Amino acid sequence: LFQARFTAPNGTPLKVDGVVGPVTWAALFPEAPEPERPAKGLPAKALEVAAGEVGVREEPPGSNRGPRVAEYLASVGLDATKGHYAWCAAFVCWVFREAAKALGGESPLPKTAGALALWNGAAGRKALVRVTAAEAKADARLVRAGQVFVLSTGGGLGHVGLVEQVSGGILTTIEGNSNDGGSREGIGVFRRTGPSGRRVADVNKGFIGIA
Repeated sequence: LFQARFTAPNGTPLKVDGVVGPVTWAALFPEAPEPERPAKGLPAKALEVAAGEVGVREEPPGSNRGPRVAEYLASVGLDATKGHYAWCAAFVCWVFREAAKALGGESPLPKTAGALALWNGAAGRKALVRVTAAEAKADARLVRAGQVFVLSTGGGLGHVGLVEQVSGGILTTIEGNSNDGGSREGIGVFRRTGPSGRRVADVNKGFIGIA
């Protein structure tokens, strides 16, 4: 009854499932402070780099091309002039490469333009930790700023982006090849927050973080 009558902290409807998950909890107790878990080291630098890319757009829109997009794709070994490649994963890989370079190291992420390949390739890497969707849903505290969220959209396709902030089970994200609606085939680099923000429970694959 509460979920049917009240909204999440970002103004969107609560999911009526009878489960007191992190979003419903935040709606029940909006005054309860959440512990701050700021990103540090490489994740923090990656978020700084990603924030500087917000506003980059494809040229022309909808083409999966443009000078900056070409740089993202080149970071995973793809030539933008030879195809129209989805580039959300390439963007994430570029961001971590640039962040690691600024810190004098190398990115621990697999070098790939595939969203699901990024998730699969992260398995078993000592420098990385994967939080599955089930684990995140059971304990939203496992999701932190600086992680990479991974979505499966069906047919072997997916979408990834960076978690910039977590509040009450709702994410603020920075996503390449997206738009205000969170498409996996958008037109640029967008920060998604407020009513358009993703929820931890909606990320159906999981999260990749630095160990």
